[in-house]
Amino acid sequence: MTVASPIQLDVAEDVTTLQRDGIVAKKGAFSREWVEQLREDMMTAFWEAIQRPGGAVGRGPRRWYVELHPQAISGFVELVTHPWVVAMCQGVLGPNYQIVEIGFDTPFQGAKVQPWHRDFPSSKETYQDHRIDSLAFNLTGVDVTPDMGPFEIAPGTQWDDGRKWQAEMFPPREEWGRYEERAVRKYPQMGDVSCRSALTVHRGTDHASPIARPVLVLGVDAPGAGHAALHDMMVTKDFYDPLPDWLKHRLVCRVVEKLVPITQKHDIEGLVMG
Repeated sequence: MTVASPIQLDVAEDVTTLQRDGIVAKKGAFSREWVEQLREDMMTAFWEAIQRPGGAVGRGPRRWYVELHPQAISGFVELVTHPWVVAMCQGVLGPNYQIVEIGFDTPFQGAKVQPWHRDFPSSKETYQDHRIDSLAFNLTGVDVTPDMGPFEIAPGTQWDDGRKWQAEMFPPREEWGRYEERAVRKYPQMGDVSCRSALTVHRGTDHASPIARPVLVLGVDAPGAGHAALHDMMVTKDFYDPLPDWLKHRLVCRVVEKLVPITQKHDIEGLVMG
């Protein structure tokens, strides 16, 4: 059953760019004031998570990833109902897309360049049929400058097979030249949102700035992609009940009386090892 979204926006050109490059962005999608609250929410969640086992997972020296419950982000509903976000999900993943993850990556001063990687193994639908069955939306909490370890991505590599790579996520070093030739560093500003295939090969770079660079990650699947099994989003009934039916239909979560801290299931060991 499809519960139709009321949001209709023509994103055909952006979908074409995503199919070609593995990434596309919408500049100025949110106000700077909205992002200032987002950054505060992320950093509050980080200091809470880092104090408990499994709360913050290392993604290399001085770099962590934290999964969240939707309620930890004040603007969660505004994010997942934004017309561009909804239209990209519908245009790429179909009308029954599933919101499976919310979290953020935070490099601090001293974070080192990561190995080239993708976030999980490719599916047959992607490496064989060239169909994207999952999306990651990213929103920076700060205006990114060259000393903030900017995100680096190799456009067009979402179609790489990768089944012979380490953990099916890490291309061997002898192949890195191909990614470095294609590499593009991204300098998003507060309010921008990007949409990418998490299979497009990418890495974080050296972070010399004393300013942390938290970046929100919203993970969305096509039905059957299976990444919801790696996560365990929860919401309370008072948060869930007022949501529009079309959004409830797409939010993969447990409705609980009381939220409990998340112990993360998706640990990218190759990034910890560097």
